[in-house]
Amino acid sequence: MSTLTTAQLKRIFPLASASSLATFAGPLNDAMAEFGITTPARMAAFLAQVGHESGQLRYVRELASGTAYEGRADLGNTQPGDGARYRGRGLIQITGRANYQAASIALLGDAQRLLDNPALLEGAALAARSAAWYWRGRQLSALADAGRFDDITQRINGGQNGRADRRKLWANARQVLQC
Repeated sequence: MSTLTTAQLKRIFPLASASSLATFAGPLNDAMAEFGITTPARMAAFLAQVGHESGQLRYVRELASGTAYEGRADLGNTQPGDGARYRGRGLIQITGRANYQAASIALLGDAQRLLDNPALLEGAALAARSAAWYWRGRQLSALADAGRFDDITQRINGGQNGRADRRKLWANARQVLQC
């Protein structure tokens, strides 16, 4: 795997600021290496999804309040206030008490740490690592290898929300990574 430069990331994410590119270049490279997102096809698909979910590295916390997730047992939101407390965070928008707890165990070795401090997912390193962890946990590299980009979107989004933007970012990434 070659290391992505900030110049390459800028070509993939044209709306990203210079400071965001500088902040996330290292953590993205580290997270992709740690979680096996190491081929150009995998990297292109991953970066496209991260780019859409984060507004091209502009957001590490969901803009909506999270109240729509209140009481969603499928997300593990069983306590009053869980919807807002565990709204989407990180570069791929980890959402819900159950996902925060699973990420906390996997990334921090502690089931409670992200539950007690959900904003930790907003830091660059954990924002990138949580996205790559989520990717690996849903076996999305196999779909990237097969070129099944819309299936990746389905698994991340539960639908095809933002399909055109995701596909544009994917085209940018494939061009930059020459795949």
